Amino acid sequence: MQQHFNVGAAKEMMLALPPLREQQGIAATLRALDDKAASNQQLRVQIPNLIRALVLRAIDLSADRIPVADLASFINGGAYTKGASGTGRIVIRIAELNSGPGASTVYSDIDVPDDRTARAGDILMSWSGSLDVYRWYRDEAIINQHIFKVLPANGYPAWFVFDRLGVAMPVFHRIAKDKATTMGHIQRGHLQSTFVDVPHHESLSKLSREVESLWNRLLLAERENVKLEHLRKSLLPELLSGRVRVPEAMDAVQEVVA
Repeated sequence: MQQHFNVGAAKEMMLALPPLREQQGIAATLRALDDKAASNQQLRVQIPNLIRALVLRAIDLSADRIPVADLASFINGGAYTKGASGTGRIVIRIAELNSGPGASTVYSDIDVPDDRTARAGDILMSWSGSLDVYRWYRDEAIINQHIFKVLPANGYPAWFVFDRLGVAMPVFHRIAKDKATTMGHIQRGHLQSTFVDVPHHESLSKLSREVESLWNRLLLAERENVKLEHLRKSLLPELLSGRVRVPEAMDAVQEVVA
């Protein structure tokens, strides 16, 4: 016999709820977290758009065309998911780049070279399957295969390399789509054969003084949202159970958003 829940019985169920004033305080606490996270999310959209506009303005004045390969060194990650210990640092796959850590995320205690280690602010680029460019903003992690760690070269600042890789992505997508494989990808030769516009050195140096603070502010917003997400998940059950009261929760929120 298949068991089922009798909806009518739900009318007889009694739930223990905090007093109305406490419920309103809980809602206000969570709203403060959500509002700050939404504000940070807007920065994640607006700042890259502003940087792109400033770069285009500089390029309109004077520019050269260079291969993508001249922007940076591209270091491929390793095959680090097999035999992972389940503890330690995140092993970054494309899933973690797109959605953050989840139930399937692999953790490992393995030691890896510095150029296969990702720290907050590092640029990463997936070159197989879901091609895109990312800035890692979580805690130190291990870079898995099919992902480049992008190390800016030739005096190009990180924010500029990130922007120019974004410009090159549609070209890489077309290359990957044309490949007769189950998983489209690009090869190192495509980094050399794909070109992007760059301002002259003097213009770029001047622009860097304007943009560097924006780039750093963006990283703060990204890292702050990770803290806000964790705080929300931990506070909600504690507030509903009464183990944490609203004033204590608001103090915790202020520590993060200050």
